Amino acid sequence: MLEAVHSDKSDQGEVATKVEMQSVSVDIWDKKYRLKKKDGNFVDETIQDTYERVAEALADVEPSNKKEWKENFLWALQHGAIPAGRITSNAGAKEHKPATSTINCTVSGAVQDSMTDILDKVHEAGLTLKAGCGIGYEFSTLRPKGAFVAGAGAYTSGPLSFMDIYDRMCFTVSSAGGRRGAQMATFDIAHPDVTDFIKAKREDGRLRQFNLSCLITKEFMEAVKSDSDWKLAFPVTDKEAKQDNLDLKDSENIVWRDWPVKEKYVVKESGKDAGKVACKVYSTIKAKRLWDVIMASTYDYAEPGFILIDRVNEMNNNWFCENIRATNPCGEQPLPEYGACLLGSVNLTMFVKNPFTDNVYFDWDEYKKVVSIFTRMLDNVVEINGLPLGKQRDE
Repeated sequence: MLEAVHSDKSDQGEVATKVEMQSVSVDIWDKKYRLKKKDGNFVDETIQDTYERVAEALADVEPSNKKEWKENFLWALQHGAIPAGRITSNAGAKEHKPATSTINCTVSGAVQDSMTDILDKVHEAGLTLKAGCGIGYEFSTLRPKGAFVAGAGAYTSGPLSFMDIYDRMCFTVSSAGGRRGAQMATFDIAHPDVTDFIKAKREDGRLRQFNLSCLITKEFMEAVKSDSDWKLAFPVTDKEAKQDNLDLKDSENIVWRDWPVKEKYVVKESGKDAGKVACKVYSTIKAKRLWDVIMASTYDYAEPGFILIDRVNEMNNNWFCENIRATNPCGEQPLPEYGACLLGSVNLTMFVKNPFTDNVYFDWDEYKKVVSIFTRMLDNVVEINGLPLGKQRDE
C-alpha cells in the first residue's frame, strides 16, 4: 500500500534516475524530440544532451545566476519534470530550426463570415502549424449552407466546406514539417448546420486533421431535459434585416442569442436581451433528437465531444474581457482569440521511494522542490515562445 509521508532525504531520487529507459521511449525521443542537423547527424547524442539543451535555453532567460539556474533546471528534468513536446524539441534549437515555437497550443482569432477573413485565417493557421503549434477554431461563425451571399450573387456551400480547406492545409503543412498537425473545430449547438457537423466524420477520410466538439449551452440542456423544440438559427445582418423587411419582434422566426461576433449584425440595445444578436430561424428540431444524434456519433465514431461553453466562460477569471469559444486541439485548455498555452507534466512515479516494499512512501519534499523549479522553467518558456503571429505574442 502506498503511504504518503514527508521526507527530508535529498538523495532518494537518484535511484529513480538510474532506471533504464524502455526501448519504445528511446525510439519516441529519437524520432520526435532529438535535435538533429539537416544531414541527419545528431546534435543530441543522448537524452542527457536534450536535457542540457533545454535547461540551458531556459536558464539563458534569467537576468542573473544563469549557471545556477541551468543546474536547477537540469536537476528538475532528471527528477520528474516533463516539458511538453515543443519545449523538448525546440528549446535551444534556434540554430537548426529558427522558425519553430516552444508553445504547443493556440486558438485562432474569430473566423469572420467573409471570404477574405476565411482565407486570412487559413494563412495564419498555416504559419502557426508550421511553427509546431496546434490550433483551435470556431466555425459556427460562418453562415449556413444555402444562405445567400449578396456580394457573389450566389448561395454558400456552408462552413463544413470551408473546414475542408483548413483540413487539407493542415495535412499539407504537417507532411512538409514531418510532424502531424493538430486542430480543434468547435461548433455552436444552435447553428443550422450543426447536424452536418456532428455527422461529418461518418464520411470516410473527411476532416481527419480535426478533433470536433460541439459548444453546448445551458439553454440547450434545459430543452433536452424538457423535450422541447430547439431552434437552429444564424445572425441577421443590418442589411438583410432592411432588405428582407424582417419583423424582429416575431419570436417564431427571430431569436436573440449571444454571439461571439457583433459587427454588421443586428444587436439588441436594451432590455433583457441587451447585447444579444438577432438570429433568423432556419429550422426547428426536438432538442432530445439532436442530443441523440450527438450520442450516437460519439458512441460509433468517438466524436464530436462537447464543451459546456457557458460554464467555461463563467469560470474564466478573465470573464470581463474575454469570450471563449474554442479550445486547444486536445480540449483541456479553453483559450480566447489568439490565446496560447504551454504545457508540462510531472512523473509522479519518480517520487515513490522503496517501491514494492513495506517501506514504500511518497517523497513530498522532493516533489515540492521539482514543482517549484519546474514552474519557473515554464515561466521562462513564455519569454522564448517563438509564436509566429504578433497577435499571439501580444495575447
